[in-house]
Amino acid sequence: MLWSDTFEIAAALVEQHPDVEPQFVRFTDLHRWVTELPGFADDPTRSNEGILEAIQMAWIDEI
Repeated sequence: MLWSDTFEIAAALVEQHPDVEPQFVRFTDLHRWVTELPGFADDPTRSNEGILEAIQMAWIDEI
């Protein structure tokens, strides 16, 4: 899984954190949670605010 796999990451976050409301997640926590996902294999330093925001929006849509 790479940073560009927005919807796959969002689906995995729903499974890993089912009781979390994504709109209230800080980007620092979101970054950590994404890099800790099983199957995540991208460079942790390649993320930015735009990528994290896209993941957060996909997570909200997934719910």
